[in-house]
Amino acid sequence: MTFYRRNLPHLQRDAKRHFVTFVTKNRWILPEAARDIVLDSSRHDDGIFYDLHAAVVMPDHVHLVLTPLVNEAQRRVMPLFEIMKAIKGASAHKINRRLGHQGTVWQEESFDRVLRSSEDVGAKILYVLENPIRKGLADDWRLYRWSWHRPFQNPYAPPTTT
Repeated sequence: MTFYRRNLPHLQRDAKRHFVTFVTKNRWILPEAARDIVLDSSRHDDGIFYDLHAAVVMPDHVHLVLTPLVNEAQRRVMPLFEIMKAIKGASAHKINRRLGHQGTVWQEESFDRVLRSSEDVGAKILYVLENPIRKGLADDWRLYRWSWHRPFQNPYAPPTTT
């Protein structure tokens, strides 16, 4: 378990799923091209430094559900703050280059929370994916361009029969 504090407290648990939200600086509305970059950046290190379970890029914020993985070269679980620094840094650099901007894209802090094993992870993923519906951006989360998820089988659900 890792604990660190910036302005917000952060707790990381090894081999546990984490729910992460990060927000644009001053709630800047990301143009469509920027949202494409953010989704691509969020998926870039999937399977390398973390397992990404779900991602939704909203106009001014992003929700992720991910599990940090072991960095075999360094023989340690990837710290969540390094994962977020990579995603936010790469996306900000690409957004600024693409749009001809300079300056900060993201708020410095991210909100993160360890998902407890007693929580229904499938329900949390669905909550993330349905965010565009709640905000009136889509009628069906499957049709929202800036959402992505890995197929998920709830380990507590009864086996399906065919």
